[in-house]
Amino acid sequence: MRSKKLLVIIPDGVGLRNFVYTKFPEEAKKAGWELLFLNMTHFDLKGRGHSEIKLDPKPSAWTDILKRAKILIELDLFKNKFDDPVYEKYKFPASNKGFKNKLKNFILSILIRRYNSESGLVKLRRKMKDAERKTGYYNTCLEILKRENPDVVFCTNQRPVNAISPITAAQDLGISTSCFIFSWDNLPKATKVLDPDYYFVWSEYMKNELLQYYPDIKSDQIKITGTPQFEIHNDRSVIINKKDFFDIHGLDKEKKYLCFSGDDITTSPHDEYFLKDVAEEVEKLNQKGHRLGIIFRRCPVDFSERYDKILKDHKGLIVPINPLWTGGEGYWSHAIPTKDDLHLQTNIIEYSFMVINVGSSMVFDYAAKGKPCAYLNYLPSVTNLEKDIREVYSYTHFKSMPDKNSVYWINKKSDISLIVENALKDPHAVVFNAQDWFFKINKTNSEMNASKHIVNQLDSLL
Repeated sequence: MRSKKLLVIIPDGVGLRNFVYTKFPEEAKKAGWELLFLNMTHFDLKGRGHSEIKLDPKPSAWTDILKRAKILIELDLFKNKFDDPVYEKYKFPASNKGFKNKLKNFILSILIRRYNSESGLVKLRRKMKDAERKTGYYNTCLEILKRENPDVVFCTNQRPVNAISPITAAQDLGISTSCFIFSWDNLPKATKVLDPDYYFVWSEYMKNELLQYYPDIKSDQIKITGTPQFEIHNDRSVIINKKDFFDIHGLDKEKKYLCFSGDDITTSPHDEYFLKDVAEEVEKLNQKGHRLGIIFRRCPVDFSERYDKILKDHKGLIVPINPLWTGGEGYWSHAIPTKDDLHLQTNIIEYSFMVINVGSSMVFDYAAKGKPCAYLNYLPSVTNLEKDIREVYSYTHFKSMPDKNSVYWINKKSDISLIVENALKDPHAVVFNAQDWFFKINKTNSEMNASKHIVNQLDSLL
């Protein structure tokens, strides 16, 4: 009898982070799976000792238009179903420059009018699969699957158009298919593009969300596993000696450091002004006798120069430690994290006492290590305000917060120094609430071994 074989689709950097750099390959092999990665990134997995098939995905352009129509229709239906205008905020305006874009938008408007209903969505999903079946890319996927004959096909991300062909080809061959919902904010944003046989989610909370947004999915199609992305914070073997970490990054051993975690330019277009405010308030605390510094970790896909002046003006106080990602060009889907960056991030958390940002999931990374987060929640002093970042907290995924005091709320610049002092003195109440929130949205246990849970659920599909 041959061993059970698992084909794992890696369409982007998120898949690498969660299912290559974590315990997942080790747990899968331990459970007797022959592991094969269908790798759509430029990253070399063979060099890391993994079996891979490199694939240059070429989905149909028509499929992409259908996907855009599907997302916009779903957001309209969500808005009406839940009587909540917040779903409008998840729509991003398409470019109308040039003839091609104008034609695409015209076709998109026709599709939305024609299929704007639950039954219309069923037809759109069917059309997406049919469009892919007509491509050479689908036929390539079909040939790979026939040759490799896996028992299960598992996609590490629910949203890429690139994955429709391999998932559809597997279903056409009668192979069990599944996918992972990779982030806590994905489902309300209508990013679910794939329709596999099974879904792997972080928690009971996320399972209920999936059933709420997609009532055609049955409860037994959903497997609760947690997410591998936080496993690193329970691995003491990757923690560098404090002296070495401070020496490597030019940190002052006499100072205590907070972390300012930067946001992407869409979420927080004036993020550099928040960093400036934090720096000025921390300087005031140092004048009162504190010995504090700021570690600045920019958003991995923010390649702008917008922070440069602030970093120059506060050199010595702010120490930038850049993420170890490759590629990107400003797009999440193109950016590739490295395993070294996972180690870097957990060491930054280890050697900082809190994090400050605009609505980031870093709250959970810090909660995993028993440390607090402060959310910026005010308008910075800028002449031409591009966005009120306070609207971020109206997004649906923040409704999962069981207690408003799961984070410190910085409602004005002068709050910063008081909150930093509170975080130094007694952060326990906030941390306790943040951990309750973390456990609510992410099934976990003392080992934080989501990889093992995922492998166990993959076994159950057999």
